[in-house]
Formats: sequence, structure tokens, C-alpha cells
Amino acid sequence: MRVVSLVPSLTEAVAETVPGALVGVTDWCTHPAGLDVSRIGGTKNPKLDRILDLAPDLVIANEEENRAPDLAALREAGVEVLVTEVRTVPQAFSELARVLAACGAPARPRWLDEAERTWATLPPPQARARAVVPIWRRPWMVLGRDTFAGDVLARLGVDHLYATHADRYPRIPLPELRASRPDLVVLPDEPYAFTADDGPEAFPGIPCALVSGRHLTWYGPSLREAPPALAEALRAARR
Repeated sequence: MRVVSLVPSLTEAVAETVPGALVGVTDWCTHPAGLDVSRIGGTKNPKLDRILDLAPDLVIANEEENRAPDLAALREAGVEVLVTEVRTVPQAFSELARVLAACGAPARPRWLDEAERTWATLPPPQARARAVVPIWRRPWMVLGRDTFAGDVLARLGVDHLYATHADRYPRIPLPELRASRPDLVVLPDEPYAFTADDGPEAFPGIPCALVSGRHLTWYGPSLREAPPALAEALRAARR
């Protein structure tokens, strides 16, 4: 099986479960470190000719991260494309099982069972917080409706304020974000790389939690470690 992955979290999942299956991944596929396969461009601008040169049996993609015209072009060229949709934690587990089976995994991997148990046995949150969750600035964009990251946070006791917005990633002016008076601002380090020097200054007087985007938005082996890592970052911001 020759697989090209257009999704960083799926790259990590396949590399850990079916070693040797991947022949091409995006420039943004950073895990596992040192993965020695061809790079085929970005998630939004993959080099289709390079993918075709690799003669993959399967390309794995995501309806949110990858562009429909690119996936259509690959199909027209005769390549099988598997497109995932992940908007909740349970959906992540079912889609991961589907992808790994399609990539030739002989059985459901242990890490996937461990991750599912970790999330299934989470204790109920002791308190809930209202949050704004920016994912970009210039312009400011935040989590909106039906997002995987929003479901992750909700299970950890954080309800983001734009969960019922008509858009999945609405553009909200900074004055409106401040005026919403959240208990907390959650700042991931991807897709925009928020840091202690770039983000918290926009929300004076409001606790800001800097969190790993890999723990907040990736679905793969990192799901095992995400709950305690995120919970600690959220607690630390509100101390």
C-alpha cells in the first residue's frame, strides 16, 4: 500500500500504525519527527503532479483542511481519495479506524483504544468557563459552530461563545471579542502561532491559556495525551 497524506494528524496516525505505508506527506506534517518521505506542498496547495508521480494507491484527506478542487483533480487522474469529516471526538475515533483500515492496518491499533478510553473516562468538569478561541488574527477569526476543537474544549468544561454562529470560523472584530466578556481566551499555537508575546496583549484583564494546537485540533495518537495537557494549560491560565 502506497499512501499520500494531506492531513498532518492523519500522517502521524498512519506513520505510527502502518510503518512504511506513507510515500508522500505535506510540508506541514511535522510528526513523527524525521519522517523521511516525499513532501508534496501544503494542505491547501498540494503539488498534484508530484503526488501523481508517487503513484499512490490512496490519498487521505479531510473535508475541512483540503480543497475540493484538488481532491477532484486527483480522482479524475484515477487516484483513490478517502476524505474524512471530523467534528467531534467520537467522530475522530471512527474516522481514524476507517482511515487506518484503508491504509492496510492489520488490526485496530492499541493507541486508538487507549485514546478512546482516556476520553470516555474523563471526570466531569468541576466548573465551566465561557471562552473565546481565536484561530487567526489579521483578521481575527474564532471557533464557530460544529468544530472538533470546540467539542474537545466542551468536554473539558470550556464553552466557546461562538458555538452557535452561522459560520464555522467567523471573522469577529477584536472590539467585539473583548466586549463579549469571556472568562477565558484560548490561544492555540496553530494554525496561527499564538505566543505569550502575540495574543494575550489583545485581551487585557482576561486570562489567556496558551495551548498546543496539536492537542486541540489534531486527531491521532496525540488524543491520548490531549486531555491532561489541555486541562493543565486551562487551569494554569485561571490561577
